Amino acid sequence: MSEPSSPNPRQPPAERPLPASLRRNAPLVPVESAGGRALAAVIAILTFLAALCAGGAELVAASSAQWQSAVSREITIQVRPQAQRSIEADIEQAVSLARRAPGVEEVQTFSKAESERLLEPWLGTGLDFSDLPVPRLIVIKLQEGTQPDFSGLRQALREKVPTASLDDHALWLTRLSTMANTVIVVGLVLVILVLVAASLAVTFATRGAMAGNREVVDVLHFVGANDDYIAREFQRRFFRLGLRGSAMGAGAALIVTIILGMLTRSWRASPAGDQLEALFGSFSIGWRGYATVILIALIVAFITAAISRLTVRRFLNEAG
Repeated sequence: MSEPSSPNPRQPPAERPLPASLRRNAPLVPVESAGGRALAAVIAILTFLAALCAGGAELVAASSAQWQSAVSREITIQVRPQAQRSIEADIEQAVSLARRAPGVEEVQTFSKAESERLLEPWLGTGLDFSDLPVPRLIVIKLQEGTQPDFSGLRQALREKVPTASLDDHALWLTRLSTMANTVIVVGLVLVILVLVAASLAVTFATRGAMAGNREVVDVLHFVGANDDYIAREFQRRFFRLGLRGSAMGAGAALIVTIILGMLTRSWRASPAGDQLEALFGSFSIGWRGYATVILIALIVAFITAAISRLTVRRFLNEAG
């Protein structure tokens, strides 16, 4: 029987493959890992929500500006019928006074049938308004860019047409502005909360990546790498990951906005489309809205990089 051959001392032992995180040219923080893809998905979802909130706030702000511009350019005179007076004569007198007022561009008188038709959404159709004292309306369109003084017209109406009253819509403008500002503030608060949630997600993901690459960090410290180098590597990798996720979320938000705008334009002839157009205009956020969405995506990416760097430095200080 042949004796087993003794190992050759000159033959080098078989090299065991290094872990992926310790191989040459391997990234310190692998982005294409399961955790990296999950974090990119979370960042994409949060960016999508933040972009929708910001786009909605911008849409409300633009629509509110259009409403206020349209309402502020019109005032109305309401002439109430009275048994002792001729309502047609009162209307003619009120129209004459309105046309002589400074800053007036156009005066439109609503007929009796048109005034009664304005009550149909509240009282229904098919009613006989002959026995009801339905007031008549006179709509005055003001010149653009003018701020006329209504005190003179109001005083003239009080003296010559006592059954008429002037409404400059100041109360409606105040309520409209308050409502729009409230919606805008709520949208901004939601954007801030989403950014805070993204920061927390990046913090937990960074600490998990640090724990998973602890032996790599120890080796880097052993060969002379300082904490700034390690934090910079994590910052660079997480910035790319955050930029990819935020770009996906912002792109999805822009696509949803464009699709909603196309659907709104296709429904323009329907009652629902008329209501949407009355509320939101053309349902377009404009260049400022698109710039806001892109800015949010960049902010999310920079927050991801900054939070990861701070988390790594704190982790290393605690470990050291």
